[in-house]
Amino acid sequence: MPRHLLAGLAVAAALTLTATGTVAATPARGPVVVTDVTLPAPALKRVQPSIADDHGVRFGGVGSGLFPAGRAGEFWLVTDRGPNGQPTVDGEKRRTFPVPEFTPAIVRVALARGTATIKQYIPIVGASGRPVTGLSNQAGHDETPYTWDGRTALPYNPSGLDVEDLVRTRDGDFWLVDEYGPSLVRVSRDGRVLERHVPAGLGLTGADYPVKETLPAILASRQQNRGFEGLAISSDERTLYLAVQSPLANPDKKAAKKSRIGRILTFDLRHRKVTGEYPYRFEDVTTFDPKVNGDQSEMKISGLAYAGRGRLLVDERTDNVARVYSIDLTRAANLLGGPYDDPKTSPSLEEGAGASDLRLPAKSLVLEPNALVPSLPGKIEGLAVLDSRTIALANDNDFGLGDFGPDGRLVDSGVPNRLVVIRLPRALGAR
Repeated sequence: MPRHLLAGLAVAAALTLTATGTVAATPARGPVVVTDVTLPAPALKRVQPSIADDHGVRFGGVGSGLFPAGRAGEFWLVTDRGPNGQPTVDGEKRRTFPVPEFTPAIVRVALARGTATIKQYIPIVGASGRPVTGLSNQAGHDETPYTWDGRTALPYNPSGLDVEDLVRTRDGDFWLVDEYGPSLVRVSRDGRVLERHVPAGLGLTGADYPVKETLPAILASRQQNRGFEGLAISSDERTLYLAVQSPLANPDKKAAKKSRIGRILTFDLRHRKVTGEYPYRFEDVTTFDPKVNGDQSEMKISGLAYAGRGRLLVDERTDNVARVYSIDLTRAANLLGGPYDDPKTSPSLEEGAGASDLRLPAKSLVLEPNALVPSLPGKIEGLAVLDSRTIALANDNDFGLGDFGPDGRLVDSGVPNRLVVIRLPRALGAR
């Protein structure tokens, strides 16, 4: 077994989850919370000893993705690119990486008797065995990475990944989605990147693993920090479903900020190609979350889960509110290869062209997690289906990132990572 994996396991064996406490009562015929646990937050350097200075940042961010691990009560989770912020320095917002050595990791968690234990901690590495890190890939396409104070630019890393969701196949491989490319990534059971699929024409070179330009070129116009965010796999393991977090910047950022039309893709695992591209209509933010004062750009897709033939659960959210919807793609319009994949099409899909005529996926509300558990953070990014009446959710706490003191140490936000299992009042797909 690779040394980095053995080290991760040694650390992970000591980490446990503890229950958050009493959950508010729910109506007898409504959804019921089965489990509600909080992940611990050891010093980041304890989890990844190669870190020189963790600046007081603690372990977190593992709610970015969630997938059943095969055994009852076990889950796979994944961190995103690691601690990062966006302070304003000299009048400019800058993307900071307080711990640039951090590498994204896949984590297996086991729940038992109201607590949970982290059984595996798998850092993601390249073909050489070097950690991929979470740093931006390339100038011009990604944000410039800076040190914790936003004063010193860091080097780009073409191998860097901002992974946001995951699934695992029965042969032991993981598939993950990334925001930078955006991209689809296959990772071995020991954390080694085997292939990365990116938009045609992206021109990413120098990565420590194979890069393949198999995705529609239009996806490269994703907004910064708004690439692929949701991933699901069909029960026969022939198809992956990928969701772009927000509308594309097509033709520009202004259109993206106002748009309510996103995109969900299907990817054929046998032939390694995209087979479908479907429109998704976001809810109107004015009624979804009045706290954001009508800013439609606050609406995001942050998780997908397979719920039967052509059906998906979608985690749609702002930073304050999350809702889980069921959608059916079987009668939705497949836009792949059509005019909406051409950036010259005007008006674009994101500008609302043909929106009234598009065959959108059938959509219905399944759950309002924040109404069920008011103390649950709104930034829910992990979503998994356990059976026809049970789902699991996890939030992303952004590693507790808040402000930094003048000494460069983090003033933690105090937001925990939580994993909640919920029993639904009726089976998914039931009317």
